[in-house]
Amino acid sequence: MSTTLVTTVAELKAASASLLAAKTSTHPGTLGLVPTMGALHEGHGALARAAVAENAVVVASVFVNPLQFGDPLDLDRYPRTTEADLALLDAAGVDIMFAPSVEEMYPTGEPAVRITAGKLGSLYEGASRPGHFDGALTVVAKLLHLAHPRTGLSARDGGTRQPYRAYFGQKDAQQLALVRRMVADLDFPVDIVPVPIVRDPDGLALSSRNRFLSGREREDALVLSRALRLLRRRADAHEPLDIPSAEELVHMIPGVALDYLEVVDPETLAVRAENCQDTPFTGQALALIAAQVGPVRLIDNVTLG
Repeated sequence: MSTTLVTTVAELKAASASLLAAKTSTHPGTLGLVPTMGALHEGHGALARAAVAENAVVVASVFVNPLQFGDPLDLDRYPRTTEADLALLDAAGVDIMFAPSVEEMYPTGEPAVRITAGKLGSLYEGASRPGHFDGALTVVAKLLHLAHPRTGLSARDGGTRQPYRAYFGQKDAQQLALVRRMVADLDFPVDIVPVPIVRDPDGLALSSRNRFLSGREREDALVLSRALRLLRRRADAHEPLDIPSAEELVHMIPGVALDYLEVVDPETLAVRAENCQDTPFTGQALALIAAQVGPVRLIDNVTLG
C-alpha cells in the first residue's frame, strides 16, 4: 500500500470515506486516528502499528499546533520532517496522513472558544507550561471531530464495538489522562487507546526533542529513567519508595535540573501520599518525572505495582 497525503479537511473526509467503503468486509466501519505533531520516531511507529492492527482505515495527523506553545521560539524550533514522517507512516501501513496548514485548522484565526483543561491541566506540566493543555485539548477535540467516520454504533447506543478509536502514547501521561477525561465528560463517541512507552536500549524514552541533545546531554538524560527504575524496584519489592533518594539521583547530575518527581494515582493523577514513604508500597501508582536537560525539557513515567 501507499500512504495518501492530504492537506485539507475536504480531502481527508473524501479519502477516509472511500477507503472505509472499500474495506468494510474485513473490519466493518472501524477507523483509527493517530494524532501527532510530526518529527515522528519509533514511538509514533508503535502507535501507528497498533492502530493498523485494529482498524480498517487509519489516519495519522501531523500538525504542529501553535495553541500549545507558550514560547514562539519553541514553536519555530519544533522540527518539521514531512517526507520522513510520510515514509514512517507508510512503512507502518497507515492509509492517510493528514498534514493541514495552520490556516486549514483555524480558518478564522486563533479560536475564540477553547477546551479548558481545568484543575488537572494546571498541575505538573501545566504548572510549567501555562495554557499548554488548553491548546492541546482544543486541537485534539478538532481532530477527533474532523476524522470521525460517522458510521457504525457508538458505545452509548449499546453497541458491542467502537466504530472509532484514537491512539495516544503513555509517555505523555498527563495529556492522556486529560484526553480521556475530555472524551468521558463531553461524550465524544471515540475509544481512547493508550500505547506503551517506547525506549532506546539504554532506557531513554523516545521523544521528538531528543534530537536537540548533545552526546553529553543525552548521557545525562538517562538519569530520569534510572530514578524511575529505582522507584519501580522498590514498589515491586513492596518497600517504602523513598522518593527523596530517587530525587537525589537526579540532583547528582549537574546538567539536569529536576522540575518534579511525583507518585500519583494512575487515573486521577492525584498525589499518592499513602504507602509511599514510610510504609511498604501497595496497590498501583504512576511515577512522573520532568527535568530540563540542556536546552530540552524531558518527561517520563513508569507504572508502579
